[in-house]
Amino acid sequence: MTTTTAAPPDQKKTLSPAAPRRGRRAGVGRLAVFLLSPTLLALALVVGYPVLAALRLSLEVTAERINPVTGFRETSTSFGLDNYTRIFSGDTGDRFFNAFWNTTTFTVAGVAIETVLGVAMALIMHKAFRGRSLVRASILVPWAIPTAISALLWRWIFNVDGVANDILGTKVLWTTEGFQAWLAVLIADTWKTAPFIGLLVLAGLQIIPADVYEAARVDGASAWRTFWRITLPLVKPALVVAVLFRILDVLRMFDLPFVLIGVRKESVETLSMLAQYEMSNLRFGPAAAYAIVLFVYIAVVAFAFVRLLGADVVGRGMGRQR
Repeated sequence: MTTTTAAPPDQKKTLSPAAPRRGRRAGVGRLAVFLLSPTLLALALVVGYPVLAALRLSLEVTAERINPVTGFRETSTSFGLDNYTRIFSGDTGDRFFNAFWNTTTFTVAGVAIETVLGVAMALIMHKAFRGRSLVRASILVPWAIPTAISALLWRWIFNVDGVANDILGTKVLWTTEGFQAWLAVLIADTWKTAPFIGLLVLAGLQIIPADVYEAARVDGASAWRTFWRITLPLVKPALVVAVLFRILDVLRMFDLPFVLIGVRKESVETLSMLAQYEMSNLRFGPAAAYAIVLFVYIAVVAFAFVRLLGADVVGRGMGRQR
């Protein structure tokens, strides 16, 4: 014999308002989609369409031949993967892998040095001392200068009779082919963009409560232990985002080596410079192929960086904390 028990009246009262609550959530979701639709439409037009157009253009293969009847040069267009296969083979492949190596080494070396200098700048700017405003302004000035102007400035510094050779007491041909050209670009890029990391890290330092440092001093923690155990973990979210932005920026580096060193220099040629060179010679298919390869490279690096280090780019951590 089975018996059935009816739910208590209090339980019925607590379960009944569930349906209106779901309705309110659905209404809020529809309102959010409606408010975000203009932004999504703008992103689709500004970002999505150019990417799809570049992908289509990269698949266009142009071939030229002489018409045996008329004797004129004729151009035919077809679709295929020839623009991509040519990138990785022959002399074109050697030039591509050289540019890929330059882009990667600029990113790894530059971002590593800029991170160390940026954190040091942020710690200096965060200290309370007389003349702090002047120090902050002087540190942030290089970042405010346009990249092309900064490249011209460093081109004058790295001239044969420039300031760099006067300090070193030698005659180094900085803007010619060789390792010195790569080093000149690295120095100029570090000088300009290390303040960017310093600025973001400074913003992270200013939200750390002073009570945390006071407690560390009471416990007798040294300055290095305080930095390693308190400052660095608490400033990590801002630092990781700053490093991610710098990685994405260096991977598409173009104007600094282009103005400082010049074109067709194997020691500083990047993937963006390769794409620009092909486009300037009206080879739009190969130029688009270089651009798509660079786009995929940047997307893979950004995805791996976010997955490995957990960069809170969209502010999910704030939502979880709440």
